[in-house]
Amino acid sequence: MSIHIAAKLGEIAPTVLMPGDPLRAQYIANKYLKDAICYNQVRGMLGYTGTYKGKTISIQGSGMGIPSCSIYVNELITAYKVQRIVRVGSCGSLQTDVKIRDIIVAQSASTDSSLNERAFHGKSFAPAASFELLLRTYKKAEELKTKVRVGGVISTDIFYDEPDFWKIWSNYGVLAIEMEAAAIYTLAAKHRIDALAILTVSDHLVTHEACTAEEREKTFDQMLELALETVITF
Repeated sequence: MSIHIAAKLGEIAPTVLMPGDPLRAQYIANKYLKDAICYNQVRGMLGYTGTYKGKTISIQGSGMGIPSCSIYVNELITAYKVQRIVRVGSCGSLQTDVKIRDIIVAQSASTDSSLNERAFHGKSFAPAASFELLLRTYKKAEELKTKVRVGGVISTDIFYDEPDFWKIWSNYGVLAIEMEAAAIYTLAAKHRIDALAILTVSDHLVTHEACTAEEREKTFDQMLELALETVITF
């Protein structure tokens, strides 16, 4: 048991899918996992372990933003010996050719957070996905005939920022904006585990299209199936 996760050692699988929304964790567990057990309800941040096609998988909510996400990632790694974390979440497109409901596999995650500036004493660290996990995901997407975009995202600390703040990232080819991947990639690098973010576009900062809250929670199944089919290959 850790401070924020009530599971006993052994109740969390080596592979964890991590949505931001705890209700999405519940949705994934109920729809995809066999014999799912809820191991965590502390602060409402639901966590489940079950099996998918015979492979034991855990699903753990992270909350929104780098501070919340970092708590759960740290505890999953240090207290529960998790070896693989795949963020499954939503993002906002920064490019006209990246459409609502497109799936993005985040190769890298820039950030406007001070997380790495503090850790590296003002120097710059480039948070990146684990290559083997990214490669397997891309190959699985081809096998499933699931179209994905691979590229960089930006993990921001501020949801309601100033108008047009995103354009500098868009100008440099960043595909989308979200709030957690940079922390996951950084902590994975520190602790020598594998990490990847697979994201579905729920909002569009250029066209101003958006999915509803219910759609975000319950309709991103193609992304979830890609993540699950990938992690059972390990």
